[in-house]
Amino acid sequence: MRVLFVTEPAKTLFHFMVPLASALRTAGHEVAVAGQPDFAETITQAGLTAVPVGSRNYGRAADFDDSADEEEDEPGFPRPYDVVDFPERITWEYMKSGYDNHVEWWYKAVNVPMVHQLVVFARQWKPDLVIWETAAFAGSIAAKVVGAAHARLLWSVDIFSVTRAHYLTLKEQQPPEDRGDALAEWITSNVNRYGVEFSEDLITGQFTIDQLPDPLRVIGDVHNVPLRYIPYNGTATVENWLWTPPAKPRVGLTLGSSIIAERPDGYIVDVQEILTSLADLDIEVVATIDRAEQEKLREVPDNARLVHFAPVDALAPTCTAVIHHAGIGTMATTALHGVPQLSLPWDSDQPALARKLTGYGAGLHIDATESTGAGVRACLLRLLDEPSFGERARDLRDEMLAMPTPNELVPHLEELTDKYRQ
Repeated sequence: MRVLFVTEPAKTLFHFMVPLASALRTAGHEVAVAGQPDFAETITQAGLTAVPVGSRNYGRAADFDDSADEEEDEPGFPRPYDVVDFPERITWEYMKSGYDNHVEWWYKAVNVPMVHQLVVFARQWKPDLVIWETAAFAGSIAAKVVGAAHARLLWSVDIFSVTRAHYLTLKEQQPPEDRGDALAEWITSNVNRYGVEFSEDLITGQFTIDQLPDPLRVIGDVHNVPLRYIPYNGTATVENWLWTPPAKPRVGLTLGSSIIAERPDGYIVDVQEILTSLADLDIEVVATIDRAEQEKLREVPDNARLVHFAPVDALAPTCTAVIHHAGIGTMATTALHGVPQLSLPWDSDQPALARKLTGYGAGLHIDATESTGAGVRACLLRLLDEPSFGERARDLRDEMLAMPTPNELVPHLEELTDKYRQ
C-alpha cells in the first residue's frame, strides 16, 4: 500500500514519525513524507522521500496576530488545552476564545500553505493511508478528499482529543445561534472546496497512534493504537568517551536545544548553580549544554564534563540518573533505558509529563522557575540512594517494551487501512 505522512516543519515532531515510516517502507510499502519546502532536507536526511508542498514555511507569531489573548497564558498547555490540567476553566467563553485564537495563530499558519498542493499530490499519488502529526490537518483533509484511511500520530499526551470532547459537550449546551466552532468551520471551508463534507474524524483521526506507555498517557475517547517509542535523534555521532562504562555513577544533565531557540535569554534554570551544587559528589556529571550557555559559566567543577550534544539514546544507558527539562523525547528515551529521572519542567507538555513520571514513582520533579542548586542536589541524592526509584524506572521500561514495535504494528495498520479506506 501507499502511506503518506504529513508533518509541520518541526524536527522534534517529525522525529516521532521516522521509525514507523521506516518500518512501513522495509515491510514493502511505498512511503512519502509531505512537508513545507524548507523542511524537505530534514525529511531526506532521515532516508525518506520528501514531498514539498506549499510556498514557504510558516512562522506562527510573525505571520499571525495572537493579540486575541487578553492576558499572557501561564507556562504549560496553551488555552484552551490547559483545561486538561485546570478543569475549573471548562467554560464556553474560555474555551471558545482559546479555540478562536489557536486556529488563527497555529492551525492556519501550519496548514494554509500546504492544503491545496497536498490535495493535488494525493489525487495523483492515491495514498491508501495518511498518517498526520496532530496539528497537520492538511493530512486529514487530503485523506478525506481521496478516500484514504487516516490516523493522527501523537508526539506527547493527547490534550487535543480530551479538550475537543469538552468543547463539543459545551457546544451542544449553547443556543443554536451561539455554537461557534472555529476549528470545525475552518476545516469545513477547506473540505467543501473539494466536494467533501465535514466529520469529526478530520480533527481527531479515524484512529490515533500513541507512543506513550499507559503511566504517562493522557488520551480521550478515541480509537487508540499503541506503538512503542523508538528514539530517533536525526544526524548524531557517538563520541569515544561513551564507548566504555563510567568509573563513577554518571548523571546526565540535558536541557533541550529547542529551548535555546525559543528563549533568547537561554535556559530557565541556572546551570552554574546546579553544577556547583553537585561539585563535591562522587559522581560524573555529563552536561549537554548549548555552546552559548557554556560560555556563560564562571567555572566548571572537576566532576563535570561539558559537551554540546550527545544522543540521549547513547548517553542514558550509561547513566545512574538523568536531569532534564521534561521534553518528551528525552523523557521517553531515558524511560526506555530504565533510568530514574529528575525533571525540571517549564512549559507546554513538560509539567504534565513530569507530574505523570513522579506519580508513577520513576522520578521526581521541580518546576524550572523554582529550581535551585540545593533543590536539585537533594532530589538527585534521593534518586541515587533510594532503590524504589530504580525499581519503578525499570517497571516503566517494561511497560514500554511490552508495546508493539513499529515493525510489529505494520500488519495491524494494514488491517486498519482496509477497515477505514473508502
